[in-house]
Amino acid sequence: MKKNLVKLGVAALCLVMGLETFAQQKLTLSDNSNYIINDSVMIKTKYGITLSAVVVRKKGMPQKLPAALFYFIYSNTNRSLMEAKYAADHGYVGIVADARGKRLSPDAPGPYEHETKDVNAVIDWIIEQSWSDGRVGMYGGSYSGFAQWAAAKYLHPALKTIVPYVAAIPGLGLPMENNVFLTANYQWAFYITNNKYTDDAINNDNARWRNMRFNWWKSGAAYNKIDSIDGTPNPWLQKWLSHPDYDAYWQSMVPYGSDFKQINIPVLSITGYYDDGQVSALEYLREHYKYNPSAEHYLIIGPYDHFGSQIGGVAKLRSYEVDSIALINTRETTFEWFDYIFKGGKKPGLLKDRINFEIMGANNWKHAPSLAKMEDYRIRFYLDSTANGTMLSEQKPATEVFMNQQVDLADRIKFYNDYYPDPIIKKEIERSNGLFFITKPFDKAVSVSGALEGQLKAIINKKDMDIGLVLYEVTPSGEYFQLSYYLGRASYAYDMSRRSLLKPGKLETIPFYRSRVFSKQLQKGSRLLLVLNIDKNPFAQINYGTGKDVSKETIKDAGVPLKIKWSTQSFIELGFSVDVKDLF
Repeated sequence: MKKNLVKLGVAALCLVMGLETFAQQKLTLSDNSNYIINDSVMIKTKYGITLSAVVVRKKGMPQKLPAALFYFIYSNTNRSLMEAKYAADHGYVGIVADARGKRLSPDAPGPYEHETKDVNAVIDWIIEQSWSDGRVGMYGGSYSGFAQWAAAKYLHPALKTIVPYVAAIPGLGLPMENNVFLTANYQWAFYITNNKYTDDAINNDNARWRNMRFNWWKSGAAYNKIDSIDGTPNPWLQKWLSHPDYDAYWQSMVPYGSDFKQINIPVLSITGYYDDGQVSALEYLREHYKYNPSAEHYLIIGPYDHFGSQIGGVAKLRSYEVDSIALINTRETTFEWFDYIFKGGKKPGLLKDRINFEIMGANNWKHAPSLAKMEDYRIRFYLDSTANGTMLSEQKPATEVFMNQQVDLADRIKFYNDYYPDPIIKKEIERSNGLFFITKPFDKAVSVSGALEGQLKAIINKKDMDIGLVLYEVTPSGEYFQLSYYLGRASYAYDMSRRSLLKPGKLETIPFYRSRVFSKQLQKGSRLLLVLNIDKNPFAQINYGTGKDVSKETIKDAGVPLKIKWSTQSFIELGFSVDVKDLF
């Protein structure tokens, strides 16, 4: 188990950060003689901040064109030129703007906090230029995806569409997920604020960050002391830790609640089943349709990780041989979309409905009007305890039974919750802790799609706990194909903006839905396996259950072991292509 969790510390360290290096590899520098290039543009805002940008126009094009804006924080002039030239080659003015404090900007960097103003200031500048036709489209991944949604919070009239890939939501998907702070995000603030570009040396010092995580884990110190253990103050981390709720600080950075009602421009979102930040990308989509049901918002999702989503996938992903039909070209799709919006071109052929998803193992794309309707049937499975063991049962247990779990939160030998999908296909899984619930074998091949969601019922002896769920397909050959996972804090299950502590000794209901959406064709004879556990490892905060700020709890707060009685009234729901009567 330690081996897999160490992979979490390395892989998530890169993926959750939102680095876009890999996504840039498909671009190449072209002959400068074909372009009008301005690589040192300074954009002075009305409120006193100066931003820098690269602007590229193709010679011989009409005098006025729509602008394709890529806004990012990972400043690199060559990358900016490649990106802007690609847009120019496709009939747009290519613009890459650097976030505040980056590249040529004289101001201090401020990740996440200013994009609602700064991106729109760039758009203000664009439409004042002689080459602008007054229309702007935005695109890009991770931080760039976040920046598009930040701009849309106060929607500029000139912003006509956005194409966010793997878009982040600060405070929801990172640096915490479902209110659990992750150590995988730790060094990102250094990486993007240490200088005007990126501090690659500090970001690539994997030994330092591994030692930091394990030293903190072994020390039993409070999570807010982790930078002391590293030896370098991390003021951005400390600022983020002071906002454990999804409060006004985080809400100010992107559209929130009724803000989505006013976002009436077409949107194309792209993410992957194995994108670390998928919960953020899909939160935007869910909230957009919740507050604006008539929104023109499309989704492309397939077997991609954080980087893969930004290029359209790779043939082999973490040991899984990806279906050939799943591989697309993200940038070609982006500019086909731009042509559809700005030039009256055809809509990208893949967009046959709002939700467009590849069924792993079936080598087939499917299309649905909503996430909830990715499959025709919703089936509920109860976490049942029978004479034959713990099962995922399609029948509601006639009598409520409680299954016991005990976790010593002071123990530093065992890691709990081996959830990270690397590799995606495993020969064996950690069995020393957690509860395991499995279905009967399926009588036929069947597709299952959507989010892992449901509700847990439990009685505990503390005021809180961090919960992990992992869903696998167990194939007839005995391999474990990881489908989805969920990580979240029980006290925020109803409202991520307000903590509501559990009452020791009382039966509590804990709903969950912000998991990884997926789609997979299950083999005949396969079974579904759900692993239920408490999150306790070096890769996230440790919730000791006292009810205090988790970042301030220490191993001294562990007290007696966490004792949980899980109810057989707990259940998960999944979407299937056939009715329950035809499954077994």
